[in-house]
Amino acid sequence: MSAQAQMRALLDQLMGTARDGDETRQRVKFTDERVCKSHLLNCCPHDILSGTRMDLGECAKTHDLALRADYEIASKARELFFELDAVDHLESFIADCDRRTELAKKRLVETQDEISAEVAAKAETVHELNEEIGKLLAKAEQLGAEGNVDEAQLILQEVEKVRSRKRDAEEEYRNSMPASSFQQQKLRVCEVCSAYLGLHDNDRRLADHFGGKLHLGFIQIREKLEALKKTVIDKQEKRNQDRLKRREEREKEERMKKRTKSRSRERSREHRSRSRERRRRRSRSSSRERRRSSRSHSRDRERRRRHRSRSRSCSKGHRHEPSTRHKSSRDRERSSRDHSRERSRKRGSSERRQDSRDQNGRTDSRRAQDRDTGDL
Repeated sequence: MSAQAQMRALLDQLMGTARDGDETRQRVKFTDERVCKSHLLNCCPHDILSGTRMDLGECAKTHDLALRADYEIASKARELFFELDAVDHLESFIADCDRRTELAKKRLVETQDEISAEVAAKAETVHELNEEIGKLLAKAEQLGAEGNVDEAQLILQEVEKVRSRKRDAEEEYRNSMPASSFQQQKLRVCEVCSAYLGLHDNDRRLADHFGGKLHLGFIQIREKLEALKKTVIDKQEKRNQDRLKRREEREKEERMKKRTKSRSRERSREHRSRSRERRRRRSRSSSRERRRSSRSHSRDRERRRRHRSRSRSCSKGHRHEPSTRHKSSRDRERSSRDHSRERSRKRGSSERRQDSRDQNGRTDSRRAQDRDTGDL
């Protein structure tokens, strides 16, 4: 890749698809199904294993560093859950790798001579020590490249200790097998990358394998898969907690609404009861006022009648007895009694006269009838 292409890729990775206003690149969004979600999360096996013995070639989906930058910007604002797609992709790839490892083990069992369980255990010990030596040498080389010379020297000292243990294990393995079969190359399949490892490989061969891009790439893929699984579980738990919180908030809101409704109903009932009480009180007060007014009217009428009767009696007393003002209350009562007696006498005389008139009229009518009958 030229320096200009590297600069473009770096700008795409930092600024995304909208860095230079290219509309053709903005047509494909990072949420499109054609975009590789493992590439957006920087864990696609096609990118990790490129240039190795197990190069997978180009991915069937779109790979673009600018789309990865867009995804990183958008993931800060909201959860997109692209980890689920990446987990499915990596799990299928690791499952294929494990199947190849099992097939390689079966081939070794078929091609190599059978040995006893004791000899197989000693050979397994030698293989484990070879693997440990290779990992330590690879780590020491990495530290030396980074400039950590002191740490690299400490690791080389540990390598010497492991080498002494390996010599003892090889000696035990040599003594347990005949000389003819010991010289036979015993192979082993790497559990990480399914590559073949020899029992008598030197340290340089082991360091190249365990520090190589293929083995480290498979380690990176497996570690990335475990990390993605953990993040998926954490996000699912967080999502479930958020759902529970939302559900609790909704339940609280519903409870508050029910409480407010019940309170409003109680208030309306209280208001109705109060209004009824007020109406009753008003009706009672109005009936009492009416009674009082009727009583007052009756009292006023009685007073007026008494006043009229007194005024009449006073006027008659003034006519006949001009000095009634100076009379006592007993004299006034006597005069009122006399007046009432006179009135009753006058009424009786008028009634007698009327009766006599009626009798005379009846006698006249009888006489006229008799006359008419006599004429007949």
